[in-house]
Amino acid sequence: MCPTPAAFAKQGCIRLGFTASRKIGGAVERNRAKRRLRAAAAAVLPLYGLAGNDYVLVARRDTLIRPFQGLLGDLKSALHAAHIRLGPSRAGDTQTGDKR
Repeated sequence: MCPTPAAFAKQGCIRLGFTASRKIGGAVERNRAKRRLRAAAAAVLPLYGLAGNDYVLVARRDTLIRPFQGLLGDLKSALHAAHIRLGPSRAGDTQTGDKR
């Protein structure tokens, strides 16, 4: 997570990217992992993401076999940790969810 550069910032928007390397597997496995991450992000980021920040989700091998509820929990805890590490002075202007 990092603040969105001013040239690309739009009020109240969250930018999001996904990546899956060949370590995940072939094209089918990489695409499946990215689809699962997209679905998790769609469920979690509107509630826990900070507007004005960029997020990049990196697929790991376990992304393919982890239960979806586990992915959601992992993403929530990763966002929480990133927000703490980034600190309130560098975080986005407004928060779109609660502070969990």
